[in-house]
Amino acid sequence: MIPNPYALAIKDLLLNLNSDLDYGLSKQEASKRITTFNKNEIPQKGPKKKWKILTNQFTDPIIYILVFATLIAFFFNDIPEGVAILIVILITIGIGYFMELQAVRSLESLRKLGQTATLVLRSGKISKIKASLLVPGDIILLNVGDIVPADARLIRHDNLMVRESSLTGESISIEKNTAILPDKTPLTEQYNMVFKGTLVDGGSGKAIITATGVHTQLGKIQQMGMGVKEEKTPLEKKLSHLSKWLIKLTLIFTVLIIIVGILKGKDWFLMLETGVALAVATIPEGLPIVATIALARGMLRLSKKNVIIKNLEAVETLGATNIICTDKTGTLTEDSLKVHTLLFETNSVTNVYNKKNSVFEKLKEEKAFQKMMMVCILCNDAQFLGKTLYGDPLDISLKDFAKYVGYNATTIRNHYPEINQLPFDNKHKLMATVNKSDKGFHIYVKGAFESVVAHCDTILKGNKPILFNDKKKWSLLVDELALKGLRTLAFAYKTTLKEPETKLLLQQLTFIGVIGFLDPAREDVKATIDIYKKAGIRVVMMTGDHLGTAKKIAEEVGLLPLNAPIEKVQHGKNLENLNNIDDEKVKQILNVSVFARVIPEQKLNLVGFYQKNKNIVGMIGDGINDIPALIKADIGITMGIRGTEAAREAADMILSNDKFTAIELAIRQGRVIYQNIRQFVVYLLSSNLAEIISVGLAALLNLPSPLLPLQILFLNLITDIFPALALGLGKGEENIMQLPPRKFNEPIMTTKLWKATLLYGLSISTAVLGITIYSHSILALPPVTINNMAFFTLILAQLLNVFNIPSEKISFLKNEVTTNFWVWMALILCVVLTIAAISIPPVAKALSIVPISNEQLVLVILFAFGSLILAQFIKRFVSIFLK
Repeated sequence: MIPNPYALAIKDLLLNLNSDLDYGLSKQEASKRITTFNKNEIPQKGPKKKWKILTNQFTDPIIYILVFATLIAFFFNDIPEGVAILIVILITIGIGYFMELQAVRSLESLRKLGQTATLVLRSGKISKIKASLLVPGDIILLNVGDIVPADARLIRHDNLMVRESSLTGESISIEKNTAILPDKTPLTEQYNMVFKGTLVDGGSGKAIITATGVHTQLGKIQQMGMGVKEEKTPLEKKLSHLSKWLIKLTLIFTVLIIIVGILKGKDWFLMLETGVALAVATIPEGLPIVATIALARGMLRLSKKNVIIKNLEAVETLGATNIICTDKTGTLTEDSLKVHTLLFETNSVTNVYNKKNSVFEKLKEEKAFQKMMMVCILCNDAQFLGKTLYGDPLDISLKDFAKYVGYNATTIRNHYPEINQLPFDNKHKLMATVNKSDKGFHIYVKGAFESVVAHCDTILKGNKPILFNDKKKWSLLVDELALKGLRTLAFAYKTTLKEPETKLLLQQLTFIGVIGFLDPAREDVKATIDIYKKAGIRVVMMTGDHLGTAKKIAEEVGLLPLNAPIEKVQHGKNLENLNNIDDEKVKQILNVSVFARVIPEQKLNLVGFYQKNKNIVGMIGDGINDIPALIKADIGITMGIRGTEAAREAADMILSNDKFTAIELAIRQGRVIYQNIRQFVVYLLSSNLAEIISVGLAALLNLPSPLLPLQILFLNLITDIFPALALGLGKGEENIMQLPPRKFNEPIMTTKLWKATLLYGLSISTAVLGITIYSHSILALPPVTINNMAFFTLILAQLLNVFNIPSEKISFLKNEVTTNFWVWMALILCVVLTIAAISIPPVAKALSIVPISNEQLVLVILFAFGSLILAQFIKRFVSIFLK
């Protein structure tokens, strides 16, 4: 590969690459170089293998606990318990596997079919070959619509325009040339080079390949991304932490019960069995399956909104995000230049696409506007290839605008045929055409202001030309447009009765005016950013574009106030070393919302900087230059249509219809899921805690056991899982997008939630132990009846426990639980299953169920509802408990 090819003369480059301008490489030589340099491909992660997806499902620590519990159950010959837990494991793993597999398949469907082909000169003949077979030294031909297949130095060009936004972030097409450049010329200014993955927007060219595969600029950036360590999602970290805590709790319960039993003189093996059984009961077997189903349902909901999530935990991560970093071009903007401002001697019009038709009807009466439209249509090289309009983005924009205001380009071009043209080039910085009509010959000119105005003697004012004496005023007006981030184009014309000579085309022109162009903000962005602000989420723009352009778009989408000073935009050069800055500088950068002229490495460093300062970061990008930051971020987001293949590979979430608003839907869904996870974790832990306390205290007090092993199994599989699953399917609080994001280090179970868990668990335990003591000491019932009454009390109290879950600040009668259809269905199902269980003799016998009287059933209901009343009283009237 040739270093700095932009700084070499063509003849030196051909010599170094041992190539020939008119012959190219021989087929034999090209085959040899394939062996030396490898194919012109960038290694990418292939679709995740099915076995890899499956093995990933076993990495949750709580799955390890359940596997251990299964082995213990089988060891103690408790076959039903072991089989039940094994079923839970298989269901959890199965759901996770199939949901992730679905995401992988969706991603694969977005991959572009086929392989890019290109025209290459080999052995003196032009042929079309796969881009992967290109080698350094090949001579390639580029035309409108081509994807540049490798990094190459231009040998010849004909008005070649290349769109490099996916690589550099520049929103406009770059005009290319063949001039030699000095060493250390920045990538964005290497005008004699074309780069792999960019798009030919206009003209044509001939180039010699200087780098292929991983040695291209695209390859280097992608390799940088592969070197970035992919961060675990916040939910993965927190569930892992909670699972490890539960492992410790399990060990504590096991050891504590065994020691107490041995000290009381009971058989040590019996105490070991009892300790392990109770410890297993502390494990919320439903946690992984309910979490998986809640995440999977969120994933399916989003897929219906054209959002593809590549792994389950990523659904929730956006709900925790408090900073969203985004590129500009194509994400906040349309990625297509549009006419924004018309500037004439007598008036001006801004935001033209937002004006009423009456404005243009009035403008059409003015000669300046009429002549400007003629230039837009006739001095224009944009052409249709099939149904797609190709050419310089400015030419495309001018044709679109002419059509918008009611001009028929085909009719006008037929009436004014072109007979001569002065094509655009770097020397003149303008384009001119000569068009013939019945009234004579018309010269239409457009180009850079300073180039066009140098040839103008007059200016249109009041429908007639006057002397152009105030060029300095116009120069200042054009500078103002540039500072606002608009790209400008000047227009001029003249009419003659005699066909002009080419050398006289640009003499004595009449100046018409200036058009300002802007890559406009997408219509849905501003409203979405307003929602983010209310939700406490900061949006930060990172772009490789100019400061003025970044500022203009930031103002349009609401990231900056209107007419904000340019100092509000941070230049990328100020981000060289974010690891060695003082606290004042840290605060300053954390408060910046717009960064311009940033390169891929700086985007990566900014994401790491935010993470280091305790933020959860989402990164939106669709270009090659966004890849490292997409991988580094807590969640990477890209576009499915406009996003590059490399960006889709790096991202966690893909907006398959390119709708920016879909991110807001995902954030809402993520917040709801996290809230639901917290609710069912509290429900499961408090219910299981009640079982432990009830059994443990009954044993210590020498009371009849309120629960037998198979009864515990019944509770864990029926009354635990179904209500918890229903909580996981809730729609969340209505004002969830008005709440601030969670703190960076806030665990799933906060101190307040642990207190609530303890309160609900103790309330249920009080009811169970209360009915056990009452039926044993007062009613003197037999142990089996006492057990049944305690068992039914525990079932009903656990079902009623779902109504403890909503916040004490919300109405007890109307909240996200009482309005959740699935909760009521779950309660009905649990009651039906319980009745069915005690009605089927073999099942009733296995559960040690005996008939109980109506009076005893009334006691069960009273004690069970008593647990709910006790919990609500303490929660709402002894509020200090839950602070």
